[in-house]
Amino acid sequence: MKEGVRIIRTYADLRDFKLVVIVAGEASADLHGSNLVKAIRALDSGVIFCGIGGEKMKKAGVKTFFSSSEMAVVGLTEVFSRLHTIVRASIRLKSILKNERPDLLVLIDYPDFNIHIARTAKRFKIPVLYYISPQIWAWRSGRIRKIARRVDRMAVILPFEEELYKQRFVKADYVGHPLLDVDSSDVNKEQIKIKLGAGEYHPVVGLLPGSRKEEIKNLLPVMVHAAEIMTLQYPDIRCCLPLAETIPPDLIYPIVEKSPIEIKIFRRNISQVLGICDVALVASGTATLETAIMGIPMVIVYKVSPASYWMGKIVIKVPHIGLPNLVAGEEVVPELIQSEVTANRLAHEALTILQHDDIRKNMIKKLQGIRQILGSGGASDRTAKIALKMMEK
Repeated sequence: MKEGVRIIRTYADLRDFKLVVIVAGEASADLHGSNLVKAIRALDSGVIFCGIGGEKMKKAGVKTFFSSSEMAVVGLTEVFSRLHTIVRASIRLKSILKNERPDLLVLIDYPDFNIHIARTAKRFKIPVLYYISPQIWAWRSGRIRKIARRVDRMAVILPFEEELYKQRFVKADYVGHPLLDVDSSDVNKEQIKIKLGAGEYHPVVGLLPGSRKEEIKNLLPVMVHAAEIMTLQYPDIRCCLPLAETIPPDLIYPIVEKSPIEIKIFRRNISQVLGICDVALVASGTATLETAIMGIPMVIVYKVSPASYWMGKIVIKVPHIGLPNLVAGEEVVPELIQSEVTANRLAHEALTILQHDDIRKNMIKKLQGIRQILGSGGASDRTAKIALKMMEK
């Protein structure tokens, strides 16, 4: 038996302890997973955790066997570059489920991998809680049949998802969106502005190219070039780039250092940087919703390999690709997809927001409406209570 598993068994065999295996395969899931772990431990200190996660989950006390940075991919064909790691992680988790028989398996987003792991848990009669639903309402709706067979309970974060699952006889609870729990009260806007060298009349542009290596390679050069074009209208423009923990700095610096404009890189949460932005250029994903919740006007961009794009067009069944637009049911913020993602087009959309006060104010008003649709905070606490209930014997 591997050393890591033997350590878990030593602790799990203690009478007063429960063992939870938790899987968070991406940066945003690492954040939400860490908050869930803290919430569970606040209610019951006799729970120990192991599984897959990032630095935040490690700091929360999770013994991780694989890092979420090794697992994260974007697009359908890009998964092949991480296939070896993903297979190894799957084998390790299945071994733990078989040998340790944890009290609960918690899955966070990352659907293809997690739905597969749920089948093993079901085989060994381990209860499965799925937190943050796969986007079955957007594409591959047939996955709900697998979820119904393998998952005991869904904790969903978008209001319409609860009824969608209940219609298919899947037990689901709407817990609210975990991004509403992100505390940005300690953001020192003036301090960040000083670091940027930004004055009152210096527009600040946020560059958020994603938390996966493929996204950085596809989107950051275009974003930087767009910012350069914007300096023709705003010579004193300032740019800030919050760097996800999953991204190594040596992937960012060669792109940024080539630019004639100064781009400040921040190793901090997105919310701590977004607060001073006048407009943001954001990769499609969780960060778009975080930007929307903070009421920051944005342009959403999405670009993957040509094969992934055309495969996606076949199966994706929603009118918008950005989460804010999907939640609102209309195009609140502009979306640039695949061939539309050019520096000139991106600069044009961002400048339109900066230069037209009516467009900007209307966008902010609708973004505030999206926050209201998402409801109140407390997602981690609600999900923690569900998790503990599922561990009762």
